[in-house]
Amino acid sequence: MATFLYRLGRFAFRRRHFTALFWVALLALAGAGAAGAPAAGSSSFSIPGTEAQKAFDLLEERFPGSSADGATARVVFKAPSGEKMTDADHRKTVRNAVAELGDGSEVARVTDPYQGGGVSEDGTIAYASVSYKVSGMELEDSSRDALEGAAEDARGSGLTVEIGGDALQAVPHTGSAEIIGIGVAAVVLVITFGSLLAAGLPLITAIVGVGIGVASITALASTLDLGSTTSILASMIGLAVGIDYALFVVSRYRAELAEGREREEAAGRAVGTAGSAVVFAGLTVVIALVGLAVVNIPMLTKMGVAAAGTVAIAVLIALTLIPALLGYAGRRVRPAGEKSKLLGGGRAAGKPQRPNMGTRWAGFVVRRPLAVLLLGVIGLGAAAVPAASLELGLPDDGTQPTSTTQRRAYDLLSDGFGPGFNGPLVVVVDAKDSDDPTAVFRQAGDDIKGLDNVVSVSPAAPNKAGDTATITVVPDAKPSSVTTEDLVHDIRDTGADITAGTGADVLVTGSTAMNIDVSQKLNDALLPYLILVVGLAFLLLIVVFRSILVPLKAALGFLLSVMAALGAVVAVYQWGWLSGLMGVEETGPIMSMMPIFMVGVVFGLAMDYEVFLVTRMREAYVHGEKPRQAVVTGFRYSARVVTAAAVIMMAVFSGFIGSSDSMVRMIGFGLAVAVLFDAFVVRMAIVPAVLALLGTKAWWLPKWLDRALPNVDVEGEALRTQDDPKDEDRELVRA
Repeated sequence: MATFLYRLGRFAFRRRHFTALFWVALLALAGAGAAGAPAAGSSSFSIPGTEAQKAFDLLEERFPGSSADGATARVVFKAPSGEKMTDADHRKTVRNAVAELGDGSEVARVTDPYQGGGVSEDGTIAYASVSYKVSGMELEDSSRDALEGAAEDARGSGLTVEIGGDALQAVPHTGSAEIIGIGVAAVVLVITFGSLLAAGLPLITAIVGVGIGVASITALASTLDLGSTTSILASMIGLAVGIDYALFVVSRYRAELAEGREREEAAGRAVGTAGSAVVFAGLTVVIALVGLAVVNIPMLTKMGVAAAGTVAIAVLIALTLIPALLGYAGRRVRPAGEKSKLLGGGRAAGKPQRPNMGTRWAGFVVRRPLAVLLLGVIGLGAAAVPAASLELGLPDDGTQPTSTTQRRAYDLLSDGFGPGFNGPLVVVVDAKDSDDPTAVFRQAGDDIKGLDNVVSVSPAAPNKAGDTATITVVPDAKPSSVTTEDLVHDIRDTGADITAGTGADVLVTGSTAMNIDVSQKLNDALLPYLILVVGLAFLLLIVVFRSILVPLKAALGFLLSVMAALGAVVAVYQWGWLSGLMGVEETGPIMSMMPIFMVGVVFGLAMDYEVFLVTRMREAYVHGEKPRQAVVTGFRYSARVVTAAAVIMMAVFSGFIGSSDSMVRMIGFGLAVAVLFDAFVVRMAIVPAVLALLGTKAWWLPKWLDRALPNVDVEGEALRTQDDPKDEDRELVRA
């Protein structure tokens, strides 16, 4: 592989015009496709194999035209102190608002609170439900304006009016913090390279790669049903790895220049060595992201595949566009050790220098490996403790900031109708195969009324055919409570008894039941996912490092860092620690899909640092250095660059904490903390400590397996044995 990549790097350097034109044309093509494509909506949220999804599909089939997947809004009215919503003036105001709400072309139906039981027992609060024909992300601005206008008109009469539901759902945005993250990355690159031009190359190529990836996602969003969150997460991951991959290639290029090689040769060798590490690091990230398909949640699968595609583009750009731009830069990219005149010059390349920070740190670790190992493991273990209290759920209006109208509407409904009113359960009774559907509907309602923790059960509402009915159940606890989860299971147990006696199916759905089913499905999928992803990456790392214990150590270190990161997420977003500093206005359950998505991404990124750092150690070891000295050598060449890469990733991920989307916020924070733990505790402390303790055993591989494995030559051994073009030129001169 090193030889092929070496030739690719030299080709891109020589044919820089062609290479640059290819990527510019690809960016323009993707941009044109994105400009002409329909705007991304909200990806359809389906959970195959769950009871809640089965009931939802049944509603679509048996209640055609009901717009079961359409947006909904609840306009909540509260009377002034001492007055009631049943007063004549307030009745008139509400009915005028209902009439105004029903005028929109996208409105399917509006319920009058005075006819549909929408007034609280004390008469102080009432609500009108609005159902739309399209989803919240597909609503036209005119429909949202009409909704807010009707509420504002009602406020003019003295009523308190708030709006809940997903009709006001907006496309998530990341805010200006993302730009700050890129700015921090630029500063780190300048400090690392001591050159503005060398620092700019990774930023330029990363932006090109993310531009192509995000534009492609935007162009295909409508066709492939990709939600707006997909492009945000793809840009987050693509930007971070794009900068890092380019950083490693440019860094190796400058190191090759410092050894006296010509620029084209240095570019080829940089791509042949650091590029090999980039390929395998990228493969681990792609495996982790594509592996999300095993969860069998279409939205999560699409997010993973889209992000994996952006990572693949970042790898290809690092292997081709970076050497091409290095060709354009010429002598303005200086050898390692030299700084540009703009930044104050610096020592000349090749001048003896004292051991750098990486060398000194590695020397300290190999002298005290056991103490460093124990301190690192205990520290990460302590950070992981909150993860034991992890609660999963999907966000609802109750997790919104108290400054939003959605949250205020949620609180008003809780005050007027009880906490469970915001998360009603929808029971679907399929009596198509029953002899007496009406009796089955009645029995189901009566049995559910007899259960604990039930506030109310609506009469069965059959469809036109009379073979299927819906029953609305209001729990006495809030949607995210354990009590409500137990009630869902109790209703399903009751439904099983009804099925056994009558042959009718009783299914529970609704947003609350869907949340419970999603959490269960993700919990069940986590272990198979870990086995698949870690297993495949373990095999891949055996090929890269030609060792059993090094990949095993890498996987165990990942588990430590990801558990510690999950512990930090729980402490901040669930317990409320440092909530003011992190901008967390409301704590609550962790987004159900967030942990497994974070596990996939963190695993890929953890293997990035493992490959970049340990390949340098193995390179030194296979060329004759003793194990402990090889650890120090690896740190001498890689620690500075790995540190810069980690700081850049943390800066980029932290920029997404300002997003308006709760899942993006949590993932941005979780990934930033995970990189902190994995890069600076696991890879910089635990890894060298373990390698120092293992010594030669770390690189042991059974002989039969060594013969069976392909030789991918990540260390670039083939490049060391071939003649350098400089040497050929010297021989020609002598001749």
